[in-house]
Amino acid sequence: MKICALSYRRRLRAAWIRVQLVAAVVLCAGAVLGHAGDATANSESLRAKHAELRIPLGNSPFGKPLVLDSSESADGVTGDIHALVEHPFAAAAAALNRPGDWCEILILHVNVKYCRASAAGEGSVLDVRIGRKYDQPLDRAYRVDFAYRVAAHASNYLQVRLDADQGPLGTRDYRIVLEAAPVDGGRTFIRLSYAYAFGTAGRLAMQAYLGTIGKNKVGFSVVGTQADGRPQHIGGMRGVVERNTMRYFLAIESFLGALSAPPQARLEKRLRDWFAAIERYPRQLHEMEQREYLDMKRKEYLRQQGALPR
Repeated sequence: MKICALSYRRRLRAAWIRVQLVAAVVLCAGAVLGHAGDATANSESLRAKHAELRIPLGNSPFGKPLVLDSSESADGVTGDIHALVEHPFAAAAAALNRPGDWCEILILHVNVKYCRASAAGEGSVLDVRIGRKYDQPLDRAYRVDFAYRVAAHASNYLQVRLDADQGPLGTRDYRIVLEAAPVDGGRTFIRLSYAYAFGTAGRLAMQAYLGTIGKNKVGFSVVGTQADGRPQHIGGMRGVVERNTMRYFLAIESFLGALSAPPQARLEKRLRDWFAAIERYPRQLHEMEQREYLDMKRKEYLRQQGALPR
């Protein structure tokens, strides 16, 4: 009887273990399906936005299917770009979901002096240095640590997030969010959001900038007409965030465009394509001549790869 009772308890324990395993599998499958469902819902939402913006995209003043918006609150600013890129979703998503590749993108920006990706727990951190529009030692640039995360990656949707608690000039809560989904014609529809917040010190610093060297700089949104009939573009904090949102989008576009080149030629193509892209909007984005930009960025890229002193 004892043997039978022992055998029964063993069978009962084994059955209970099987139940737990089945439950775990079901829960895991449910989690995967939940993420897939979220990705599908987000993809459908992004494609619905594409349908909503079809006419503005077709009539875009930017010379490409792109719509730019911005907003300002009491303690922050946000810039949003919705655009079509001439790359299949699978290729674009594969190229935009690796942290090291985001450093290749960010370094194109004239004020980004360095970027290095490293592992941090289950995610990655991008050590980014922000500086002036000239060759600058890294110890004189401002360090911003972006937490990098692929929030979603499915066959029909990609979302990548870069978040930083602190930034230069008293700014904080930096957020760069990229969303992408496939649309008709083998193209990819992208939403890029760039935002940051500021306190009193940050606002005062930005006002000082806008009252001096940034006084004549403008964004892209048209808010009126000047006396001579020319469009009046947005200035102030919204102008700042619009310029940088456009710079980062053009960096993404240049990065994707260079993938067709041989690996050894991609850096030069990215640099030249990005500079050519910003020069299409000189009123907002012209900062320096091409030779000056190329010389500076070639040095910064070598430093980023560890080939030059920091």
